Amino acid sequence: MNLPLHSGPLLADGLRAGQPIGVFDSGIGGLSILKALRSELPQERFVYVADSGHAPYGERDDAHVQARALSITQHLLQQHRIKALVVACNTATALAIHLLRDQYPQLPIVGIEPALKPAVALSKTGVIGVMATRGTLESDKFKRLLSSLEGQARFVLQPCAGLALAIEQFDALQIQAACVEYSGAIGAVNPFGTRYGQIDTLVLGCTHYPFAEEALRLGTGPGVNYLEGGQPVARQTRRLLETANTLNTTHVNQTPDTPQVTFYSTGDGQTLQSATMRWLGLQLAVEPITG
Repeated sequence: MNLPLHSGPLLADGLRAGQPIGVFDSGIGGLSILKALRSELPQERFVYVADSGHAPYGERDDAHVQARALSITQHLLQQHRIKALVVACNTATALAIHLLRDQYPQLPIVGIEPALKPAVALSKTGVIGVMATRGTLESDKFKRLLSSLEGQARFVLQPCAGLALAIEQFDALQIQAACVEYSGAIGAVNPFGTRYGQIDTLVLGCTHYPFAEEALRLGTGPGVNYLEGGQPVARQTRRLLETANTLNTTHVNQTPDTPQVTFYSTGDGQTLQSATMRWLGLQLAVEPITG
C-alpha cells in the first residue's frame, strides 16, 4: 500500500461513531499510548501506523517530521476514514500538530507533550528530571510549556540521542548502555532521591521510553516517580469523542482474538509485530505501507 504524498486537506466530514481512531508514531513507541487508549476506550477500533522507515523523528529535521505527519494523516483519512487522530509521538506533536489542526479543523486531534504540569503537582522536592529527544527539547512548543512553569519547579533536561532507536530495535545492550549514560548525566547535575534538592520525579518525554523503565530504574532507584503521557492522552481522546458525539457506545469485547486494531508500518513490519506481541500481548500481522 502506498502512502500518498500530502497534496492538500481532506475534510473529515460526516464522522460516525463506528469509524476507527488513527494513531501514529515514528515507530513502536506509540504502542505505550495505544495500550492506554485501548484500556480507556475498549469499544473503539484503532488503526496504528508506525513510520519506522523514517524513525527516529527526534533526530530528523523539522520539515521532514512535518511532511511525514501530514502524509500519514492524509493516508489515515483517505484509506480508513478515521474519526479522530492521536499523534502518539512527542516530537511530531511538538513540530507538526499545529499544521495538522490547521489542515484538518473538523478532525479531533490529540497530541502528547511531556508531563511537566503533572510532575510539578507530584514532586515533593521541586526538582524534576526530563528525558526526551533533542527535537522535543528544542521545539518552540516545549520551550513555551517550560516557560509557563517558570518558578514552580526546577527542571533538569536531558536529550537522549539513540535511546528511542535502541528501543525500536530492541537492542538490550544498547538500551542498557543508554539508560546508564543518560540517568548518570542527569544525576551528575542533581542526584535522584526524596530529600530537598534531589530529583524525585522523572518525566519520560518520548513514547518509547516507558518500555525502558526497568533499565532506567537501575540508575534512578526505585523511589523516583516516573511520568509518561498515555493515560492523559486516552482521557482527552474520550473527551473529544464525547464532545463530537462520536464515542462508540456499542459494546465490543476486545480480546487477544478480537483486538479491534490494525497495524501498518513503513519499515520493517517484523519489528512492530514483535513489539505488539512483547508489550501488548497481540499476535497480529502488520501490513506494509510504502512512501
